Amino acid sequence: MNKTKLAIMACVPALLLALTACSENNGGNRQVIHEPGKTITVIDNEGKTPTAGPAITVGGIKTYEKMEIFDWLDEDTAIVSKENDSLAKMKLEELSDSYPRSLYRFNLKTGELVPLKEQENVFLGGASLSPDKKSLLYQAYALGDPAYYVLNLETLKSFGLAGDPIGGAMSAAWADDGTIVGASYAGGAYTATATGDIAALEELNEGALIIVAKLGSSIYYNSNADETLKVLDLNTKKTKDMGLGSVGSVIPSPDGKQLLVKQYDGSKAKLVLCDLDGGNAKTIAEGAELGGISWSADQRLIAYSMQAEVNGAAVKGMYVYDLLSGEATRIAADVENAAHSSWSASGDKLSYSVWNGSGYDSTVVEIQTSLQP
Repeated sequence: MNKTKLAIMACVPALLLALTACSENNGGNRQVIHEPGKTITVIDNEGKTPTAGPAITVGGIKTYEKMEIFDWLDEDTAIVSKENDSLAKMKLEELSDSYPRSLYRFNLKTGELVPLKEQENVFLGGASLSPDKKSLLYQAYALGDPAYYVLNLETLKSFGLAGDPIGGAMSAAWADDGTIVGASYAGGAYTATATGDIAALEELNEGALIIVAKLGSSIYYNSNADETLKVLDLNTKKTKDMGLGSVGSVIPSPDGKQLLVKQYDGSKAKLVLCDLDGGNAKTIAEGAELGGISWSADQRLIAYSMQAEVNGAAVKGMYVYDLLSGEATRIAADVENAAHSSWSASGDKLSYSVWNGSGYDSTVVEIQTSLQP
């Protein structure tokens, strides 16, 4: 499979999605969508773009050089990785010009950096907060594959996802219930708790796995031997083929009701929105490169970077797709394959990080949404 990253926006009809509790039809093509504190009326107009929907505008933009923003503790505090010049430089000859990278709590308003994890001769990164924001999953690496660790943010003590019965974690991600799931070097998948209990997932021992994502009682996975996405029901022990081939990643929505699936097709790839069983699949982005995919907390907005060729020219940027209007807005130009992106809890701020040739720079964009008449 060609692993060229992806994608260019595909124009699609409006996705009339109830983003919270309920929606109702009032006759004709009108659909009323309820959100906390307000009601939005969307006119379908027989499949055409709705005449009412949120407009996305960009407020302030600020770039933080030589710093990688991973996640948000609150509206003003982020988890970041940056070089730590209070430690000795890296010992490996290939890295001897670099300082170790440590993890910090960073206040975007005051600029205050509070160390969370410092370690000699290693780069720390790949951090993500648990759903309750009490633990931090992170990677430690120098050259080669990373090792995965979990840090308790109260005690600042950590443990590694390694040893029997998994040998070590090839991948790791938070599940919606606050546990950790991933592929193991021993083969198959594993689960772990934030307190250090690690177990092989007996129901899934199909050799070398690529994707392992847990949502409720379902495990989404594929393997080196078969890149078709499958779902295992842990209650019934039954496995279903999702009908989605060449899958590179799966990103569940915050409410656990939908999936974003990144698929590859030769030299191109696409971002697909679908139900938990693979149904109602809609392509929302398609092209040569796609990265930095993330949901806003209310699953109304989807961020991603993309690169595509338009009239013979390469077009690159950071985009926000609005599920309510079915439209995408480019919020930043010349963004090439963002490593990752992350939303603040309110959805008012989006961070994304891009490799600058020697390290990562991060940008925070203020996102404003409003209703157009």
